[in-house]
Amino acid sequence: MIFALCGTPLLAGTLLLLAAHLPASRLSAGHLLAGHRADRVAPVAGVATALLVLGLAVTVAVTRPVARFALLPGRPGGLAVDALSAVLALTVASVLLAVLLHAAGERYGARFTGLMLVFAGAMLVTVTASDLVLLLMGWEVMGAMSYALIGYRWRDADRVRAADLAFLTTRAADVGLYVAAGFALAGTRSLGLGDLAAAGSPWRDLVAAGVVLAAMGKSAQPPFSFWLSKAMAGPSQVSALLHSATMVAAGAYLLLRLNPLLDATGWADTFVAWAGALTALVLGGVALVQDDLKQLLAASTCAQLGFMMLGAGAGTVVGGASLLVAHAAVKSLLFLCAGSWLTALGTQRLAGLEGAARRRRLTGLTFSAGALALAGLPPLSIWITKDTVLVAAGERSSALFAVALAASALSAAYAARALRIVWRPASAVGRGTGAGALEWLPLTALAVAACVLGAVPWRRVLDAPPAAPGAGGPDVRGLAVSGLLAILVIVIAWTRPRVPQPGWALGWLYLQRAAEAGVVRPVFGLARALAWFDDHVVDGAVRGAARGGLRTARLAARGVELRVDGLVGAVAHATRALAALARRPQTGQLHMYLAQAAVVLAVLVAVAVLAG
Repeated sequence: MIFALCGTPLLAGTLLLLAAHLPASRLSAGHLLAGHRADRVAPVAGVATALLVLGLAVTVAVTRPVARFALLPGRPGGLAVDALSAVLALTVASVLLAVLLHAAGERYGARFTGLMLVFAGAMLVTVTASDLVLLLMGWEVMGAMSYALIGYRWRDADRVRAADLAFLTTRAADVGLYVAAGFALAGTRSLGLGDLAAAGSPWRDLVAAGVVLAAMGKSAQPPFSFWLSKAMAGPSQVSALLHSATMVAAGAYLLLRLNPLLDATGWADTFVAWAGALTALVLGGVALVQDDLKQLLAASTCAQLGFMMLGAGAGTVVGGASLLVAHAAVKSLLFLCAGSWLTALGTQRLAGLEGAARRRRLTGLTFSAGALALAGLPPLSIWITKDTVLVAAGERSSALFAVALAASALSAAYAARALRIVWRPASAVGRGTGAGALEWLPLTALAVAACVLGAVPWRRVLDAPPAAPGAGGPDVRGLAVSGLLAILVIVIAWTRPRVPQPGWALGWLYLQRAAEAGVVRPVFGLARALAWFDDHVVDGAVRGAARGGLRTARLAARGVELRVDGLVGAVAHATRALAALARRPQTGQLHMYLAQAAVVLAVLVAVAVLAG
């Protein structure tokens, strides 16, 4: 059953992708027709597959199957469904169905539907993996699909550049998970997620450091958060799935899954808790000043994921997981509403969305439900689930609680600002067209979920031990304080709409500039220096040796060789001349020989006389 849960979307998505690329094969007109036919049936096939996956998710949540096998010799692992992964599998399947229903209304083709199904299937593998090998496989496929989905409109160079930046940024952080796998093998001789906390020092700390790095990159926590701003280049349905139940949530899920490892180190849990709380506060400020609705929602995703990381660091798996589920419903709803307005009005700028909720009432009402839940308004879902996190933070540190409470107030402020703008009367806005069933059905279902998910008995659903932080559920006094604070902030934000817009907040903390100045430019500079060294020293030496050999050869051919040949020729000529001279006395005439002998004898006598 667990193979069916993970394999169904992967197989269906792969088949749709193959069908979508048939026209590019140029094999025959039949293939061309098959590709167009795939685009026509893809929305129905996608929704049917998502419905089947939801049924399978319900089944595995009840039966809790386990599949043990080893991809590497001697390293057993596999897939398993426990309480936490069951909740996440249901969340992924539910959001996938809602998003594909909404996308069907906009008639996305086979390539889009196939990518979305593979994306969700990879997340299901990540959620149910019980060892690092399978988790990394799901992690990697998810990253590749996010790249393809963000750059879905690949003819637009800006969107492709945004996909490149998002992909490379998350890949840089993913290195931490590979390093963690290596340290896990060194420290425990195992890749099982349940064995990591038992690693000895220093391996346990090194594994935790790698996991935290990878989780912060995937969940867009500073200093990696700027990639989520660029990810807004993708279609709104992609953002709805990516921000709620898949890739961005995967980092927070990993930290919740490996909470025993964080706790065992003695430092990682504190680091994660403070990193999450500060992210919720600072990125909440970034969300508050954005002039683009999708950018506001993206920054708010970073902030809400900060709360989930705070829950993981504070040890409350119940609080973090329940907030993740509630946020998934809220954020997918808000992005789908933004996509509906973008399609209808052609803009996602807040200035252009004034009165949008009045023009499309159903979208406006459901968006209002999601925004009020995001603000933490009682009795909606995030009000209760986030309070569990706040209680656990308060048990750990008063300062941590204060920062988290301030971040909670900011979440009410940015949600109320967006809500006020879309409901503001605008003379230029008339009545819009009614929403079709493929739009109102997912929006309504998600709005209901955003309102009621806080009432779920999460402690029992997640099988939390009674002594675990947050297992006792929300605190009544804490609920009252956070609820009143949310109401107060909403009223203030509604009546005093003007907010200062500092450059650091509008520019997402300038983290992209910092990354370019601190990482990209030095790396490119080093690459250029190494290229120069290779061209002028390594390759240059080889080419110089070749040039020297050629010059030597030419010199030998034109100068030295001629002189040697001339010397040899002169010797030969002189030899020939001497030989000719020596042949002259050899006449064969006897009287000539006697005369020559007489001359020689006379010369010898003369020499003897002169010599004395």
